Amino acid sequence: MVPGSVVLIGGHPGAGKSTLLLQCTGNLSKEYDCLYVTGEESLQQVAMRAARLGLPEVPLKLLSDTDLDTIIAHTKKVKPQILVIDSIQVMALSEVTSAAGSVTQVRECAAFLTRFAKETQTVVLLVGHVNKEGNIAGPKVLEHMIDCSLLLEGDGDARYRTLRSHKNRFGSVNELGIFVMLQQGLREVKNPSAIFLSRPEQIAAGTLVTAIWEGTRPLLLEIQALVDESVFGQPRRLAVGIEQNRLAMLLAILHKHGELAIGDQDVYINLVGGIKSNETSMDLAVLLAVASSFSGKALPEDMIVFGEIGLTGEIRPVANGQQRIFEAVKHGFKRAIIPFGNLPKNPIKGTQIHGVARLSEALELI
Repeated sequence: MVPGSVVLIGGHPGAGKSTLLLQCTGNLSKEYDCLYVTGEESLQQVAMRAARLGLPEVPLKLLSDTDLDTIIAHTKKVKPQILVIDSIQVMALSEVTSAAGSVTQVRECAAFLTRFAKETQTVVLLVGHVNKEGNIAGPKVLEHMIDCSLLLEGDGDARYRTLRSHKNRFGSVNELGIFVMLQQGLREVKNPSAIFLSRPEQIAAGTLVTAIWEGTRPLLLEIQALVDESVFGQPRRLAVGIEQNRLAMLLAILHKHGELAIGDQDVYINLVGGIKSNETSMDLAVLLAVASSFSGKALPEDMIVFGEIGLTGEIRPVANGQQRIFEAVKHGFKRAIIPFGNLPKNPIKGTQIHGVARLSEALELI
């Protein structure tokens, strides 16, 4: 956290934004002066949540108010190094006539807090709600004002949460935090690949493991495909976790260059664990999983597949290919189908690695 910076943490209701910040400030207050301002809960409710999370007794200052003038006046007295505003949508400035949560109030409150942070070198953490499209509720200019924008993803009934950075003036945005929501709050997942690879003993047709690159580390994911004869006039293409338009494009490539006639079939794709990714390195794994489901033949459970596919059916190499292979070997995978350009210079003991240049070669191989 850079002194004077403003960090916006967004997410859907129930994602765990307040829980994450209460845990963070609870730990930080052992070394730094922190002030947690809540406009949506009473002090007793925050204390009850802290007790439920099992947080240790620390000198964390709490304030329950929604009037920003009063909050800033109090903040100037206690002079905290870290200030949490939960949430920006319920704050209001007295000189602004519109209601709290309106575009004008959110914009003016954020600008006021940004000026305060720069003048006093206070780290300000803002909680922001998101709308149904997944964007921060309020004006888009809010994301331009702040220094760092984080999004906590995960439904209220989902066990895992992902924390992604969309903007960071003082560091990289190529980071991904994965947490598990327990009764004691959010806990870091040390080995995220393991949680997405809890596969059944009997591997069915249409499932395959791929290696994507999230932030600065490889992540192993299971892709599930279901191909079924369409009972309607228009076959359905449904994707959960990957982009819908990319699935349609990949199926067209499969028909043209893989000679697999699935035009009259419903195709469903799912990334296990509720994770979302736009990585193009999943292309080859998606199509091989579709081919597996269409043929009804399961692929080897110890096989990993990754590679980007072009419109002409060529398989392009991906970044950090060797690290992806090492991550797979670490989890017991002994076979790999990868782009020819990603073949390691030295063989890896106990692992069969096949490099393919075209989609037709990969389909022949399996």
